[in-house]
Amino acid sequence: MRLVTTPRVTFLRALADEILQHHGRGRMIVAIDGPLQSGKTAFGDDLAAVFGERDHAVFRASMEGFHRSRAAQAAFGADTPARYYAHGFDESALRRVLVEPFRLGGSTAFVTRVFDPARDAWVEPKWLTGPHDAILVLDGRFVLRDRLAGLWDYRIALDGDPVDPADRLAYAEGDPRIAASAVVDNRDPEHPRRRFLDSC
Repeated sequence: MRLVTTPRVTFLRALADEILQHHGRGRMIVAIDGPLQSGKTAFGDDLAAVFGERDHAVFRASMEGFHRSRAAQAAFGADTPARYYAHGFDESALRRVLVEPFRLGGSTAFVTRVFDPARDAWVEPKWLTGPHDAILVLDGRFVLRDRLAGLWDYRIALDGDPVDPADRLAYAEGDPRIAASAVVDNRDPEHPRRRFLDSC
């Protein structure tokens, strides 16, 4: 379905064109990082909708769906920003049930969500399959950290300085804007624009 053309949709269409020029075939993963409350999830939803209007098979996931439980996080010590940054998400599950099977393509099934952090509870996994040519749009905090950045075909960082303590730790270790394929100023969500490293 064709989306209503707005400045935001026009921007996202241009970004989608750029992504598809480089990674137009096979299985592709686009990752979106940024500070807390920078609009990552809405940006991912809208980018996926733009891919969808072009009849691309597109799937959505968020790091929120790969949270560790409170009890599992407690095994790593006191509740601190450092613990959350290091151990807040189950990256093993992310790789095992989403990234690796999605990459295999074909009839291999994958899961886009395993945990509900609001209820602090596991969710019944929904195993999905898709065509050989498919796009996964994943948003979340810390997805462009060094140990994960190599998993993604295209990396988007929403611009903005970290305010949350866990974000400050993440940015001190590795600013996601440096690892990004594209840096986007999303502070006015209706009028996002590209930023470049010399102007970040």
